[in-house]
Amino acid sequence: MDRMRTSERPLPAPFRVCFVCTGNICRSPMAEAVFRARVAEAGLDGEIEVDSAGTDGWHVGEAADPRAAAVLTGHGYELAHTARQFTPDWFAERDLVLGLDGGHVRRLLKIAPTPVDAEKVRLLLSFAPDLDLTDVEDPYYGGTRGFEEALDLIETAAEGLLQAVRNELTARP
Repeated sequence: MDRMRTSERPLPAPFRVCFVCTGNICRSPMAEAVFRARVAEAGLDGEIEVDSAGTDGWHVGEAADPRAAAVLTGHGYELAHTARQFTPDWFAERDLVLGLDGGHVRRLLKIAPTPVDAEKVRLLLSFAPDLDLTDVEDPYYGGTRGFEEALDLIETAAEGLLQAVRNELTARP
């Protein structure tokens, strides 16, 4: 019996990624849907968990913006979403917290409870250095084209992000 216990290894905890924008109805749910699809395509379901939230709470409980949902659906992504607000206690359960623009990163760094938590905060587009951009601009006040542009940036960054997370998973003991 003891031999079996020593040979059994607990399953490693999934790597948890959270995308954060302002209201969690446009950019972050789009990033969540895109990255979730990339994780599934890579066969990494169960090893990587994906969610999203907003820095502010005025849309909590609402569905994604209909324009974001339409653009995602038009590109073959699935989205079942209810807006939430990121709170400092979430850091403990996430490995990576990705702001969609510099304002989100600054807000997240301000509420990070510890320096270790602050190290989890990054810009999404830092995973797409060839774009030479830092922010996924907020498409909320524009038309469908802004959502299409946001999706293009998110899709590009998702590839680099997936590789980075794979590297993290490989490096785990």
